[in-house]
Amino acid sequence: MTTTTTTHPGPTEATAVPRQPLLHDEVVVLAAPTQAWSDRHGTVGTNPVHGYWTGDQRFVSAIGVTVAGTDAEPVSTAPVDAREVLFTALLRGLDGPGADPDVRLDRRRRVRIDGVAESLRITDRLAGHADPVGSDVPGAVEVEVRLTPDASGMDAVKGGGAPAPVPAVLGTKDDRDGASRASWTAGSVEVTLHAPGADVSLDDGDVVLTWRVPRDRIVEVGWDCAVLAPDAVVTGATTPARFAAPDGVEDDRLRRWLARATDDLDALRLTRPEGEFLAAGAPWFFTLFGRDSIWAARFLLPVDTSIAAGTLRVLAALQGTRTDPTTAEQPGKVMHELRQATLAIDNDELSLPPLYYGTVDATALWVCLLHDAWRAGLPDTEVEALLPALERALAWMRDHGDDDGDGLLEYVDETGRGLANQGWKDSGDSVQWRDGTLAEGPIALCEVQGYAHEAAVHGADLLDAFGRSGGDDWRAWAARLAERFREAFWVRDEVGPYPAIALDAAKRPVDSATSNIGHLLGTGILSPEEEAVVAARVVAPDMASGFGLRTLSTTAAGYWPLSYHGGTVWAHDTAVVISGLVRSGHGAEARVLAEQLLAAAVAFDFRMPELHAGDAADEVSRPAPYPAACRPQAWSAAAAFPAWVALR
Repeated sequence: MTTTTTTHPGPTEATAVPRQPLLHDEVVVLAAPTQAWSDRHGTVGTNPVHGYWTGDQRFVSAIGVTVAGTDAEPVSTAPVDAREVLFTALLRGLDGPGADPDVRLDRRRRVRIDGVAESLRITDRLAGHADPVGSDVPGAVEVEVRLTPDASGMDAVKGGGAPAPVPAVLGTKDDRDGASRASWTAGSVEVTLHAPGADVSLDDGDVVLTWRVPRDRIVEVGWDCAVLAPDAVVTGATTPARFAAPDGVEDDRLRRWLARATDDLDALRLTRPEGEFLAAGAPWFFTLFGRDSIWAARFLLPVDTSIAAGTLRVLAALQGTRTDPTTAEQPGKVMHELRQATLAIDNDELSLPPLYYGTVDATALWVCLLHDAWRAGLPDTEVEALLPALERALAWMRDHGDDDGDGLLEYVDETGRGLANQGWKDSGDSVQWRDGTLAEGPIALCEVQGYAHEAAVHGADLLDAFGRSGGDDWRAWAARLAERFREAFWVRDEVGPYPAIALDAAKRPVDSATSNIGHLLGTGILSPEEEAVVAARVVAPDMASGFGLRTLSTTAAGYWPLSYHGGTVWAHDTAVVISGLVRSGHGAEARVLAEQLLAAAVAFDFRMPELHAGDAADEVSRPAPYPAACRPQAWSAAAAFPAWVALR
């Protein structure tokens, strides 16, 4: 097992620096909240992220497999679906003479919500035959599997930490199936390993499974790790998904992307007592996120309202009720992130409480989702039950979101231990001036004003439709917000006018051109003429890479095609803009970006990562991966649906 370190040569000796693991070449199978990571040949333990996980807890960090003492030589990896993968290798040490391989090993890995099972199938065409020099082929082979029990937390592994081995204890033969077993505890997770027919032993901290099996034409052995997580704050969905890929899609590329996305979204489903929602993504975000879960549910509305309904109810149940700077909770506010324990970020520089409310946009987006789900067919009874939460969310925008009373929503981290930036671009350098200088907060993001305007107008529509008061007041509030936005946000560069990404602490417009402006489309905060300006800008060459919309214009000093929020392309970000283009009547521009995103999907074998490089398509044949990007990611997978709508 290696650690994620980078060596920097110095005059005397190298210094090891922990790094976040790179994921782009690794293979994951998942059934939230459980996932299993390996390299593309099935080997577990050569990358720090490898292993079996449930929630934020790893319980196996490495697995070694040997058959008759010979190495397996990998030849193919065949994903079956999101939950299952087949790795095929050759056991050439058991071959007879000649070029043809005689013995193959198929390793099948299946993940379910409460564990991981693997099987080894040895297929041997020499079994039962004499070898070419007349001696018998050996009558038995030994299969050995070594598993390393582990108790690493997700935050430690993401920060480049080493494995945290834990001891296992041996069980006894199970009277029903003859399976040998071992067990251990990883954090609060109880793990039980079953290995039918194996001798189970312990060696230097590893659990060793040994089978001595006859050399038959086909031999199969396997093991199963079952988990019990009594303290989990989210659990896996056990009912069939109610959404499906649309029928009748003629473009084979789009059809395959939708099918892969639907399968991944099914595997990302989680539940709380109030309903189902989508985990944000693998490996780091197998839990509830306000913004991410809302956008993914919103993207799915053309084919399903059930995920939206569950997401709305779950988030309403956790809606803020008091003011607490430690957690960023405020009355009516929708939460950002839910974890089982405090989450350390960036090697403990930041520390987020288990229930964290540090998001400026999720509350308005919750209102937008409720309205759109209602329009998409969510039953009135379900909508009406959520109207008290709607009224609290609207009140938060007025009473807390606009903390300084200037008519705009802004954010600031009051603790110094939370997120410095609290929009969707939440990295520390995401809000910067065109010259690359970082903006100082409190920050008023442009897209947040658009979300708030839409929430106020559509929230008013809901209040009117269900006979509740306040609709006219919220329309007036939205009109004042639009006027304030028009006065404060518009700037100009050599390409032309556009909205600034944000206002800084001094209420100056931060003048970099970013993808954020595309989120304004369809929110009602722009006039039709202003929407036309923004629509043209988001498909201009400085913004549209050919594989989607860049987060930052190439004209900005801070642009870098592999900068997390400063030049890369995010599938969900592009999809938000595609949706806005469609809603604002700019179908041609929507199709341009949808085709670009579809080209990227093809390059990534139809499993869109969280983000990819912003290199121009006329300079590269396929987009470079952002090597630390999560995948599958709920809102990246769900981005297939807005693209489908735009291309219909």
